[in-house]
Amino acid sequence: MTHPLITQDHIDTFQRDGVVLIKGLFADHVETLRNGVDRNMAEPGPYAAENLKTGESGRFFDDYCNWQRIPEFETVIRDSPAAQIAADLMQSQTVQLFHDHVLVKEPGTSKPTPWHTDGPYYFVEGQQTVSFWSPLDPVTDASLRCVAGSHKWPKPVLPTRWLAETAFYPNEDDYMPVPDPDAEGMEVREYSMEAGDAVAFNYNILHGARGNETTSRRRAFSLRLLGDDVRYTQRPGPTSPPFPGHDMVQGQRLRADWFPEIYRR
Repeated sequence: MTHPLITQDHIDTFQRDGVVLIKGLFADHVETLRNGVDRNMAEPGPYAAENLKTGESGRFFDDYCNWQRIPEFETVIRDSPAAQIAADLMQSQTVQLFHDHVLVKEPGTSKPTPWHTDGPYYFVEGQQTVSFWSPLDPVTDASLRCVAGSHKWPKPVLPTRWLAETAFYPNEDDYMPVPDPDAEGMEVREYSMEAGDAVAFNYNILHGARGNETTSRRRAFSLRLLGDDVRYTQRPGPTSPPFPGHDMVQGQRLRADWFPEIYRR
């Protein structure tokens, strides 16, 4: 039995295209998440970043790995249907929590989120992965954009640093250059969304987001989850998030004391 918020069509679309819209995933938790974002911005964690160069307008704040110190995030992670729906979409018996991520674009922020795939930044490998990207404000012009089917490309996309625009790792030849989906005519999925809706996408989906040149804030909460087949893998440099001192080895399932199992069928 799948969760009532989704149908078999959602699952089939996610498996085929790597991306699908879930209406109302966090609809009952929007105010809680907004309060968590406010707390996060008032009390940034060690990984918080401002993603604009000098002279660029607006503000583009992001931070991650805060669920253990921001109770609003942990409450939503454990009480929302996200974990069960993740299991349905990934066709997984179990779901582990990887991390949370907050991205805020204030009004007048012209900078887009660069095209990228999350997978190469992470120290995990596996097919059963899902990120939920949920706006906490209605979005049309500042929404997430995903390239359908890109999770099945034969070569991963080069991970880069958003501000410096340099390669994240030294082994650039192992990756394909970051494409320009609009110029290359790729199938880009982009949705008008209400607060609490969520885009679900595989870690290897190429995605980005427009700037926010509206007069309204664009707060987004992301949740990254792992399924049965995901294992630790060594990267040729520090990952993002780095999780220092984790002591895991190649091929190991992620340690449950740091990455708790939050759903089991």
